[in-house]
Order: sequence, then C-alpha cells, then structure tokens
Amino acid sequence: MAAGRTEGRHDQASGLDERQPVDALKVLADGQKAAAAVVDAALGDIAAAARLAADALLSDGRLVYAGAGSSGLMAMADALELPGTYGISRDRIVILLAGGAASLEDLAGGYEDDRDLALGDAEAAGIGVKDCVIAVSASGSTPYVLALGSHAKEKGAQVVAMANNPGAALFDGADVSILLQTPPEVISGSTRMGAGTAQKIAFNLFSTLVGIHLGHVHDGHMVNLKADNIKLKGRACRIVSDISGVGLDEAERLLARSEGSVKAAVLLAAGAPDTSAAQAALDRSGQSLRRALKAIG
Repeated sequence: MAAGRTEGRHDQASGLDERQPVDALKVLADGQKAAAAVVDAALGDIAAAARLAADALLSDGRLVYAGAGSSGLMAMADALELPGTYGISRDRIVILLAGGAASLEDLAGGYEDDRDLALGDAEAAGIGVKDCVIAVSASGSTPYVLALGSHAKEKGAQVVAMANNPGAALFDGADVSILLQTPPEVISGSTRMGAGTAQKIAFNLFSTLVGIHLGHVHDGHMVNLKADNIKLKGRACRIVSDISGVGLDEAERLLARSEGSVKAAVLLAAGAPDTSAAQAALDRSGQSLRRALKAIG
C-alpha cells in the first residue's frame, strides 16, 4: 500500500531524539508553522464549503460533522462551539465521531476501520437531502469516514470533504473538497500535529464564515452568542454597549428587556419600540443586524 504525504518522513526528523530539548521543540514548532501555512491555498474551497453549510442551515437542514481519531476530535471541537458562539440550535448540529462517547475515553484505532459502524451511525442520524456533511480524514482514506461520505451522497446531502493528502479517496464525489496539503509530520504519521493544526485552522475559518453568512457577526462581534454564564453575560453587555453607544448599565437593562438577545437589545437602543418589533425587523432582514439597523434607522 502506497503511503501518502501524511505517512512520509520529515527531512529534520533524523536524530530528533538526540537533540537538546529546545532544539527539538524548534523543529516541532517549525513543523506546526509549515502546516498552518498551507491553509492559504484552500481558502477558496473553505469559502465554498461555508456557503453550502450556511445554505443548509437556512433551509432547515443540519450540519453533520463526521470523523475518526484526531481528525474527528478537530471536527467535534468545531461543532461543539457553534451553539454557544453563534446561537445555532444544538439540534441543528450532529457529531459523528467513530466510536462515539467511548472514543472520548480511549481513542482506539479500530473504530475508524468499521464501515458498518459508520452506516449505523449515519442511519441513526437520519442524514437527508437538506443536510450538509463535513467529512474529515487526514489520510483521506479512513473507512469510517469514507462510508459516511458515500452514504450522505446516496441520501442527497451536500458533502464537504477535508483531507491532507492530494488525490484522497474522500474527495471522490464530494461537492466541495478542501485539500490541506501539509508536509510530512516531524513524528511520522502523527497527524494530530501538523495535519491536525491545519484542520483546526480550516474549521475555525469555516465555522466563522458560516456565522457571518447567517448574520451572527457584526463588526467582529458575535451578536448571536448564547450568554449562559457570568463571563458571557458581561461580554453581551459590552457588545451591546460597543455597537449602540449606550453605557453598560443601560446595555444590561436592554438585554433584560430582550431576554438576552444581543441583536434585539441593540435594536431597542436604536429606537425599536419593543422586543417584538426588534425581532420582526430581524426576521425581515434575514437575521442580519446591520440590515435591521438600516431598516429602523
């Protein structure tokens, strides 16, 4: 079996275990930087993927994140952040990690080879034509992820494939392919390092652009955040204050009136007569705070 780039040998790996600790870390750090740099070449595809994902959510579909091993953990981390950061309902986000909860205690490799497990997970999730599936595998050949991607296509879902090897089997039939062509790992095959770093960056960019498309970002603020702890309630107050120009005490009062909705609180500060009017303006604007502000201004 031919090895892909993710199984290749790094030209600085020889004698790594004999180097001084700081010298070894310098090689490792340079490997991370080189991995991060490859994301620039994939920006167009990441943008296309974010558009598909946003359209799915706008059409009452779901985002389904599918992966195994360390790649699956990168996908899961992105998925778990979406409800709190952008207020996307938890039932619109599906996480299919090979092995499920068991993998969070023991990231055993056998799960990633199990196609039947993938098909069972896919059937249980009810993947359908409205959904957008983001399938990730560093090698691009993980059986669990390949089976999920194929099943999703058969069900008519949109499929975004992310892999680190050119010509990956995972790209076959995908609607959008995101190639993160990372160099060989300093620790050969340890794709939690360079490949995982590039995936994490790509996921960060992807989900942030999804939030922008959904109208949940305004001048760099997360205006649809779920403020469910002290820190986030304080952040919500600062966001309302910064956008509207009111003081923090007034921002807190407006947030209480809007039942915690940052967007509605900003619109109340801008002259909306009540929360119902603010929400109606948001509905007419497709949840875009900027457009809603212009409409009531």
